[in-house]
Amino acid sequence: MPGLGVAGYAIAAVGYAALFLLLLVAWAGRGPGVRLVVATAVTAAWAATLAFLASREAAPGVPVFLVEVTRNAAWLVVLAGLVQTGGFPSRLAQFSYAAWLGALAAGIGAFLVGSPAGFYQLAVVSGLLLPLVGLVMLEQIYRNASSSGRWALKLLYLGLGIVFVYDVFLYSQALLLGGVTEEVWFARGYVAAVAIPFLALAARRNPAWSLEVFVSRDAVFYATSFMVVGLYLVVMAAGGYAVRFLGGSWGLVLEIVFFAGALAVLGLLVGSTALRRRLKVFLVKHFYRHKYEYREEWLRFIATLSEGAEQDPRATGLKAIAQIIESPAAVLIRHEQGRNSEATGWPTDAIVPGGIDALAANPALTALLGDREWVVDLEEYRADRDEYEQAALPDWLVASREWRLIVPVLLGRRLLGMILLKNPPDGFSLTFEDRDLLKTVARHVATHLAQHESERRLAEARQFEAYNRLTAFMMHDLKNSVAQLQLIVTNAARHKHNPEFVDDAIETVGNTAARISRLIEQLRRGEAPAVAEEVPVIRIVSESVERSRQRSPIPRAEIEAPDVAVFADRERLTDVLEHVIRNAQEATPADGHVTVRVATADGHAVIEVADDGAGMTPEFVRERLFRPFDSTKGSKGMGIGAYQARELARALGGDVEVESIPGRGTTFRIILPAAAQPASP
Repeated sequence: MPGLGVAGYAIAAVGYAALFLLLLVAWAGRGPGVRLVVATAVTAAWAATLAFLASREAAPGVPVFLVEVTRNAAWLVVLAGLVQTGGFPSRLAQFSYAAWLGALAAGIGAFLVGSPAGFYQLAVVSGLLLPLVGLVMLEQIYRNASSSGRWALKLLYLGLGIVFVYDVFLYSQALLLGGVTEEVWFARGYVAAVAIPFLALAARRNPAWSLEVFVSRDAVFYATSFMVVGLYLVVMAAGGYAVRFLGGSWGLVLEIVFFAGALAVLGLLVGSTALRRRLKVFLVKHFYRHKYEYREEWLRFIATLSEGAEQDPRATGLKAIAQIIESPAAVLIRHEQGRNSEATGWPTDAIVPGGIDALAANPALTALLGDREWVVDLEEYRADRDEYEQAALPDWLVASREWRLIVPVLLGRRLLGMILLKNPPDGFSLTFEDRDLLKTVARHVATHLAQHESERRLAEARQFEAYNRLTAFMMHDLKNSVAQLQLIVTNAARHKHNPEFVDDAIETVGNTAARISRLIEQLRRGEAPAVAEEVPVIRIVSESVERSRQRSPIPRAEIEAPDVAVFADRERLTDVLEHVIRNAQEATPADGHVTVRVATADGHAVIEVADDGAGMTPEFVRERLFRPFDSTKGSKGMGIGAYQARELARALGGDVEVESIPGRGTTFRIILPAAAQPASP
């Protein structure tokens, strides 16, 4: 057993000595760095001392106490330096110094007094107290650190945490049981050695300490691999022992079979290319700084997209992606089922390669891009096609050394297309960071393109909506004009020899012709020219009632106020009023009554059209009456008359009120500002 202990402490001594030399060479003279350099040197001396004592099988005594207190003090100084430079409570540092000085003074005092039992108890208490103080400082530093600070110091927490926790366990056993077993004491060297990689990488993560430590990724990979293999062998040995112990007379045979199978599994794992790649990605992600300054990359990416807001968004998106890896050119290929592929190049004068239709329609490639979100590296493809699940790429693309990457453009789970990127400058090596970043920005570009397409379609829909809206109003006015002409034709058989009918018919035809001419002009200009003038309300009402007398029930006018004028477009106001009267007639039986009243109230002219017809429910008035294109007349109605009346009244500064009771009739009230209070239509 002593030999095992000597080996453990010797490994720790060599490891910390190597770390000390590495940090010393990398140190640039700043305070946090020198504290770490000194702490590693002291720890190397501590491990060497314990290895020497273990080789001589000497009992712990004053040398052990001194190196223990000194090593703990060195690491407490490192933590105290972090407290002082990190803006944490300064009492933590003062408390750590006081605890160390107290432990040292008490131990020396007990030794000088000549009390071995007292010295032992004080040594155990100090060995327990100082690691506890270290753990408290680690916890407080971690609690008060920012998220970025936690990332930078995480490995230091792990390394020192392993050492301090094991010391607490060891000295707790010594305090409670009156001694420490050899196994626990000798295993301590191995535990201390485990912390070395964490401390080295912690120094590398914190450039503010001025320790430009370079730990190659291959070194970390192989060291980690050996540790994993060693752990696997330990587990395998434990499993073999258990099999042999539980196997009875067949135990030896079962143990041999178990070892053979475990070694076969180990061989498969060690020889697995995919496993090695995943381990490397894991180590790089968690133990190394990122390849990109993501904040700067993202700001540049967004700025590039924003600069091209007025240009082709596809070319702008290609530029934003290509500049990340400094690719000189890129091509976006989009393919829809049943249609030819569509390609866009950046720069705009870039030559789009031929054969893109076959590339975009390749089912194996689109499945690889869409289902696995895989970034195709053409160099990797040429070296090992099995990695790409037999996705056969066109010969022209494989043979060309001009193109390097194929990036999927995904919107959710839907593959919108793919991006071909030309070879970046020499020295480019595709890593998992490049893959993740390219996939992420390609998704953003897909969203950007989808949004641009939606905006384009929305603009077209609004244009069609405006055109359809205009057409609907035109049809409504034409329907009213046609209705007047039909009335003339209907009554011509009985009244064609009546001079008054002929004069009225000619006047109606003239008015209808003028109205249709205005509609044609309106269609040509795209908007209705509104001409506001002072319009006498009583005259408009009289003319509207007179033109509506050909239908039943015949409306009658009731003038309850002196003549009043409003500012409005005469033709529009007349059309609206005639429409309201006609609706009242259609809702009222032939023996019913339709009355048109004119009144004034609070500086407003009020035109009421009242009938005793079918009426409407409150729900219909509230939810459907003023909804355009919602008609209860089926194909005979446009459903915009009431809506048009209310919009005209509101445009003139007035409003429309409706009172209706089912089975008892409706009162439709148009309220307009009097001419003394003009309003712009």
